[in-house]
Amino acid sequence: MLKLTNIKKTYGQGTSQVEALRGLSIAFRKNEFVAILGHSGCGKTTLLNIIGGLDQYTSGDLSIGGVSTKSFRDRDWDAYRNHSIGFVFQSYNLIPHQSVLANVELALTLSGVSRSERRRRAIAALEQVGLADQMHKKPNQMSGGQMQRVAIARALVNDPEILLADEPTGALDSETSVQIMDLLKEVARDRLVIMVTHNPELAQRYATRTVKLLDGKIISDSNPYEPEAEQEPARSHSKGRLPSMSLLTALGLSLHNLLTKKGRTILTALAGAIGIIGIALILSLSTGIQTYIDQVQEDTLSSYPIELQAETVDMTALMTSMMSNREQQEPQEEDRVYANTVMYDMMNAMTSSGTETNDLNSFREYLQSEDCSIIPHVSALQYGYDLNMDIYTQDPSGAIIHSDVMELINTSMESLYGEGASGLTSAYMNSMSGFGAMDVWEEILPGENGQVISDLVKEQYDLVYGQWPEAYDEVVLIINENNQLPDLMLYALGFKEQSQMAEITGAALNQEEITTDDTASWSYEELCGKTYKMLLPAACFEHDPATGGYTDLRETEAGLEYLYNAEDTGVTLKVVGILRPDPDATATMLSGSMGYTSLLSDYVLEQVEEMPIVKAQLEGETVDVFTGLPFATGHEVEPTDSEKREAVEAYLEGCDTAEKAAMYLDAAAQPDSDFLDETVAAQMEGLTRERIEAMVTEQYAQEMGVDDQTVSDYIAEMDDETLFARVEEAIRQQAAEQYGNTMRQQLSAMSNEQLSQLMDLGGSPQAPLTDSQYAYLYDNYLPPTVSDATLDDNLEKLGYVDRETPSVIRIYASTFADKDAIAGGIAAYNASVAEEQQITYTDYVALLMSSITTIIQAFSYVLIAFVAISLVVSSIMIGIITYISVLERTKEIGILRSIGASKGDISKVFNAETLIEGFVSGAMGIGVSLLLLIPINMLVHHLTGIGALSAILPWRAGVILVLISMILTLIAGLIPSRLAAKKDPVEALRTE
Repeated sequence: MLKLTNIKKTYGQGTSQVEALRGLSIAFRKNEFVAILGHSGCGKTTLLNIIGGLDQYTSGDLSIGGVSTKSFRDRDWDAYRNHSIGFVFQSYNLIPHQSVLANVELALTLSGVSRSERRRRAIAALEQVGLADQMHKKPNQMSGGQMQRVAIARALVNDPEILLADEPTGALDSETSVQIMDLLKEVARDRLVIMVTHNPELAQRYATRTVKLLDGKIISDSNPYEPEAEQEPARSHSKGRLPSMSLLTALGLSLHNLLTKKGRTILTALAGAIGIIGIALILSLSTGIQTYIDQVQEDTLSSYPIELQAETVDMTALMTSMMSNREQQEPQEEDRVYANTVMYDMMNAMTSSGTETNDLNSFREYLQSEDCSIIPHVSALQYGYDLNMDIYTQDPSGAIIHSDVMELINTSMESLYGEGASGLTSAYMNSMSGFGAMDVWEEILPGENGQVISDLVKEQYDLVYGQWPEAYDEVVLIINENNQLPDLMLYALGFKEQSQMAEITGAALNQEEITTDDTASWSYEELCGKTYKMLLPAACFEHDPATGGYTDLRETEAGLEYLYNAEDTGVTLKVVGILRPDPDATATMLSGSMGYTSLLSDYVLEQVEEMPIVKAQLEGETVDVFTGLPFATGHEVEPTDSEKREAVEAYLEGCDTAEKAAMYLDAAAQPDSDFLDETVAAQMEGLTRERIEAMVTEQYAQEMGVDDQTVSDYIAEMDDETLFARVEEAIRQQAAEQYGNTMRQQLSAMSNEQLSQLMDLGGSPQAPLTDSQYAYLYDNYLPPTVSDATLDDNLEKLGYVDRETPSVIRIYASTFADKDAIAGGIAAYNASVAEEQQITYTDYVALLMSSITTIIQAFSYVLIAFVAISLVVSSIMIGIITYISVLERTKEIGILRSIGASKGDISKVFNAETLIEGFVSGAMGIGVSLLLLIPINMLVHHLTGIGALSAILPWRAGVILVLISMILTLIAGLIPSRLAAKKDPVEALRTE
């Protein structure tokens, strides 16, 4: 069965070599009890380790079942130890953190035996050694004899062919030694038992064969065996598959080991968790900041969408032009001060940036096509139309008012300063209205898939009362975060009397004290009880059969009152809810105070299309329905001077005396162009630039109330041609005015009859009316032959809008990356179409916040650097800790190798330990991080005052961090686990 032929074993190298076995040859029977005797150092244990496959011979041959082991690999020796060898050591070599039953089961686990079969066979082995009732104890809870019997049970559980016992009674008392020897003798009845001992009496008493060694050689053998004589057939040494430890077994071993050192395990895990805590906190802050930034982006971008207007001034080009002008300025000498041509640069940039017309119809078709690359980056899309939302309500006094801030301000200014003031005010307020600050009524962004309200709006606003609008005639009131409405809006919405506004404005302008009701308030119910009447412009015109034209009923109080109260005209709008900005919203998209839905816009479009007057105008595209006159085509032939004279004379036949007198007086006051040319030439003769500058500077300085140098500097920037042209025009206007005043003064003494007669005669013989004067009368007194309006003017007046041609397209994006992608998509579209179809727009966000993306990326890179450092530190720490564990478990390594565990199994055990440590470290790190986030967020909120800025650890990130911790500890433990696998099992067993 087992034969050693000329076995030699040498330790060391060179001159320090020691021969433990010197050409030893011996054969063993299939079942016998062999005792090997000899003094210390004679090679007994070395021989036992070579037979057991723990140590390798230097030369010679070991045959197992007739098979030579010279070509054995590590895996063959592992299988041999697991299936054919059972070890019993002097120091028991039980794994202390495993129970008695688990120690016995271990060899079966490597053999791949099922759990139930393992438990049955382990219990049977323990019963065989008389310890079935002690199976759940730990080794340190048992006596030496009991532990040795456990070791024997472990050796027998796999039913090995050979049992090797190295001084099995060396650490036991005499009585216990006898018990162990009796057990070994019983075992030797059906297998080979080889025992190394110092005690010749035990060998003589129990062994069936005694072999004595001296200096690595056999000096006596009581019952030698020659296998050739018995002709034992050769057979394979293997009894089953190659042994392999499952991952669960490895995890179980490592977990039990860690549980025996709970305090240290926790401290080790905490040390490893420091890196995870750092990473988790950095990730939490990064995620919180990024979430806040994303919200700011989304809120900001919702307030500043990419807006494509049918007509627009390219503000981007304007600002770029101005900036480039400043960048191109050359440095000047430092000891002098120079003029900076800001005014010229600005005016030059404005004149070079003209109004652009966008073909939104074609672009709309592109957005709806399958080839559009923009839509995937769009969070919301809104088409706007030039709808004339003509909305009225009643103020507290019962007066019907137009719900429009612009009209309210103009009315107030006219009441204070007359009609002349409203023009300037209107121009100023119109420029301001482009920023949305003066909007009362605003369409709410619709959602996707037929949603009436976009989710983006619902994220930015809280519904504090009522409900969201669901029908076309439902609107919502929008208040600020302090539950306030601007007083302008209160007047425009009819909550305050508009007559008070003129009084308050006048008092403020005159710096007079006035008592205002600053504490006025309204309940939610009162606000939602307010109703408004929206009139369709086309429905406000009433046909006049007498004239064939139309009358606008809104121009009279009676007509407006009729329209407001009539049930069959317009739409009654109901306030169904009140919105307030979400406290966590950084920016909000709605600038108006009253929001309506796209359902109302669609309703208005549909209703206007069905109006008779609109249909009449669309069908008669060449004729103005209001005047009955044809629209100008641009191909009309201008009448000659004689034709104009004849037309005026024909017109005079239908005029009365007063009308004729007024016409003659007006015509006579118009100077002839030749007269004006002569007057200008006479005045300009002899004028030089210096003289003109002196005259103009003095005159303008007095009129404008500024110093002479300012006017002089302004004039100095003009070239000669521009300056002289302006002076000539001023002289021409002055001469015409003086001529007109002179003629009116001369004719003032004449009666209407006299003036009428002169008109019929074409002037006096001394001063007949000229062709230019007749042309003046033709242009100013004769009724037009074509309409002054255009088809588009009339359709706009009637409130008609072509659905296929929006006036504005608003494209919303959630992130700057999406916004850039949309801008790139528009640029790609422009490159693919003709110049007249290209889109020009102003990207205000890009102008104001172009560096945000760079800042975010830089911030992210810094965080990544911190994370990388933390990961490196954690990995080094885990590697060191794992290596310490390898040193502590060296003996366990030897035990596992002795029962057949491979080098890979040993690596697996320590890899399992690092995985457990990684899991505990990761879980502990996440848990501690979550606890630390509570005070961290309190501190962040206190320092920043931003409630929406919170450090957040996403659950996915937590799971990933735990996995990263496990992977990193596994990687960090690869080198220590490899070192553990390479340990010599003989040396490992000797380690205490």
